[in-house]
Amino acid sequence: MAFGALAGAALVGAAPASAVESGTALAPGVTYKQFDVQGAKGVTHAHLLTVDLRNKHVRLGLLYPGAVAARAAVSRMADAQGALAGINGDFFNISETQHPGVEVTGSTDGPAIANGHVLKASVPDGQRFGPALPPGITTRDVLGVGMDRRARLDRLTLAGSVRTPLGRLPLGGLNQYALPENSVGAFTSGWGSVSRVRATCGTDTDRAAACSTDTYEVTVRRGRVVATSGTPGKGAIAAGTTVLVGREAGAQRLRKFFKGEPVTVTHRLVSATTRKAYSFALGGYPVLKGGQPLAGLDDTTGAVRTAVGIANGGKRLLLFALDGAPAYRKGLTIAEVADTMRALGSTDAFSLDGGGSTTLVARAPGAATVSVRNHPSGDAERPVPNGIGVFSTS
Repeated sequence: MAFGALAGAALVGAAPASAVESGTALAPGVTYKQFDVQGAKGVTHAHLLTVDLRNKHVRLGLLYPGAVAARAAVSRMADAQGALAGINGDFFNISETQHPGVEVTGSTDGPAIANGHVLKASVPDGQRFGPALPPGITTRDVLGVGMDRRARLDRLTLAGSVRTPLGRLPLGGLNQYALPENSVGAFTSGWGSVSRVRATCGTDTDRAAACSTDTYEVTVRRGRVVATSGTPGKGAIAAGTTVLVGREAGAQRLRKFFKGEPVTVTHRLVSATTRKAYSFALGGYPVLKGGQPLAGLDDTTGAVRTAVGIANGGKRLLLFALDGAPAYRKGLTIAEVADTMRALGSTDAFSLDGGGSTTLVARAPGAATVSVRNHPSGDAERPVPNGIGVFSTS
């Protein structure tokens, strides 16, 4: 499993920040290490990628399979995009047992930005998949790296509109598997070919609530309405085309649109903390801010986890994944993850999807492809919608 002879060093209590400095160098500015962590449920095993963004040959980016509503193994995405290493990303729409017959989208809860391009916005908090959020945290919370090459925790809110000669509608969603009640959402070519029906199911507070019976869809191509439908459709969306999906009051507004009508759709993600543009960002939730664990973190449920730590003013990142081998599956609680990331030197930390999704991959020096470095708890890689890739030009 290891690159060379990497002894597992027990990380018990407050390990020194220098603990992450040793390990195997994968490329200038990127090291890999594995070690044991003592949790309340027992000893677990951790895998850690340390990335120094002060090295100009290193960058981080979003791994994704080319569409928002699609999934692939982390190793496959990393190899397809030429990444040196990577981990899995955001929580996602993994099942639809509450809505029989509705297609699972595989799309993530939170916002996503790739190569400076906005891919999607966040679903309503009540529609998210994943463990309960800490108090005050929302699906709009992200971890991202700016064009200034600094990592940050932030909150990205959708700002957009649909304009016609008769007025303006606020945009309630962008390429997301669940729309707020009474809203209109936009789907672009970045969505993929999966059905858009799921976007009209559930409510803002109950993911399992029935699908809306009041829906409407309008297709806009090159700035004009070209088609309408009483139900959300499926299939690939061509470049230059936007499909507007409305539910309840949003559907009623869309029914007033007519073929040939000029329509302008605009959208962007607005940061709560910075004016710096993001090169990439993805959703999850914070567990550590300013060196302090967030209040209300779960301290009872142990699980295999994935997390990212930020250190050195956003210039160093710690990509952390637990091992899912049977001996280690009791894992860590979220509170223990926060404590561990702080012990490793992080001032801020962000939890990503865990359990069967937790995957860390890396390319050994001289290898042409990455290898999975942890044991996935499902005994094989789970296809996921996105992840964080580490790229090196050296």
